[in-house]
Amino acid sequence: MHAMQYEITLPADYDMGIIRNRVATKGHLLDSFPGLGIKAYLIRERGEYSQVNQYAPFYLWATPEGMNSFLWGPGFQGIVQDFGRPEVQHWTGLAYAEGPASAVLPRTATLHRAAVAPVDAVEAALEESRKLARTPGAVATALAIDPRHWELLHFTLWEQEAPEASGARYEVLHLSAPERDRLGEGRQW
Repeated sequence: MHAMQYEITLPADYDMGIIRNRVATKGHLLDSFPGLGIKAYLIRERGEYSQVNQYAPFYLWATPEGMNSFLWGPGFQGIVQDFGRPEVQHWTGLAYAEGPASAVLPRTATLHRAAVAPVDAVEAALEESRKLARTPGAVATALAIDPRHWELLHFTLWEQEAPEASGARYEVLHLSAPERDRLGEGRQW
């Protein structure tokens, strides 16, 4: 599993209805994309939980070929054409788990990043990921790491409003999950 995200920060007065319409009309195009486990079409609107307007899709790839096909294909080129080439962040998957609300379409997501300190921090993060997966309302959760910067990432999809948690909060506009079953439950090594 590979995790990937790009964040497009928009002006404070940007009409987020434009992004909502973009997702409503184009989101389904990845509903059967080969190699894609999950794409969560995420936004943050300036206000209670965010200081910025942002379109920030998050991906869990079942195969690296799928990720590469997307990055060099027409889907991502549409983003580049409309917004410029964003920095694409990516992480190696450590764990994935379905939650008690896995059959429900998520409405919110949380993303928490933390620096990796000692080696046992990964074991503690795995335990935290298992705990998140058991939380009522959790749809799915993933734990990934950027070994270049030694940054851990917890990504969780929620049935409704996310419980009090640290990290960025997002609204989920659409979920494409053609190969979600190929993400593999549990630890990834």
